[in-house]
Amino acid sequence: MNFNSSSGGGFGYLFRNIPPVTKNLLLVNIFIFIVQAILPGADSALDRWCALYYFTSHGFYPYQLFTYMFLHASFTHLFFNMFALWMFGRTIEYAMGSMRFLFFYLTCGIGAGLVQEAVFAFYINHLQSIMAPEAVNIVLNDGWALIQSYRNYVDPDMGMLNSLINSPMVGASGAIYGVLLAFGYLFPNQPIYLYFIMPIKAKWLIIGYFVLELIYGISGSADGVAHFAHLGGMIFGFLLLWYWKRKGLFSNHWFF
Repeated sequence: MNFNSSSGGGFGYLFRNIPPVTKNLLLVNIFIFIVQAILPGADSALDRWCALYYFTSHGFYPYQLFTYMFLHASFTHLFFNMFALWMFGRTIEYAMGSMRFLFFYLTCGIGAGLVQEAVFAFYINHLQSIMAPEAVNIVLNDGWALIQSYRNYVDPDMGMLNSLINSPMVGASGAIYGVLLAFGYLFPNQPIYLYFIMPIKAKWLIIGYFVLELIYGISGSADGVAHFAHLGGMIFGFLLLWYWKRKGLFSNHWFF
C-alpha cells in the first residue's frame, strides 16, 4: 500500500525541508542498513547483539528494546518503514516539536517491543504447559546454540518454542505505526491517497490498520511479521497522545 498526503507544497520542497529528528532517524536507519549490507559479518553481529530477543533467551539484553528498531531484515522492510517515516514523521514533528517527537517515536518503538514480548510470553507459557518438562529444559538449555547454527528441532512443539525464545525481532515498524496513529489522531480528517488515487480520511485508515493488525495477530498469521508489535506501537502512541491532550498540549478533537 502506498501513501500520498495531500498536504503542503511540492515534493522537492518537502524533501529539502525535513525537520531534524525525522531526517536523522532516516539517516541512521539507512546508514545501519548499508553497514549491514557491505561489511563482512556486520549483519550477523548486529542481529546477535542489537536485535530484540525474548527476555529468557541467552541472547537478550535490556538495551535491545531500543536498538532493535534501527535494524531491518531487507531493503523492502527498510524502504516502506522509511517511506512512511518521511511521509508522516515530518508533519508530526512540526506539530509536536522535535524533542517531543523523538520521545514519542522512541516510546512507541520500545512499547511495541514490550507488547511483543508479552505476547510471546503468553504463547511460550502455553507451549511449555503442554510439553514434557524434559523437552522444555532441552530447549531452554540448548536451543540458543541450535538457532545460532541456523538449525532447529524437528519436533514441532520444541521447534516453535525455540523460535519464540531465540529468534530475533528487528524493525522500526512499531515506532512507525505509532507515527501513523499520531497522524490520524492529530489530523483525523486529512485525506490520504491510497495508491495515489483513492482518498480516505486519516482516522478511517488508521482504524482500518489497527483492525487488520489485530486480525492478523489473533489468527496467528505465519508471515514473519510481528503484528502485535505494530499494535503495541499504536497503543503506546495513543496513550501518550491522550495523556498529552489531557494536559492541554493538543487541542485537536478525535471522536471524544
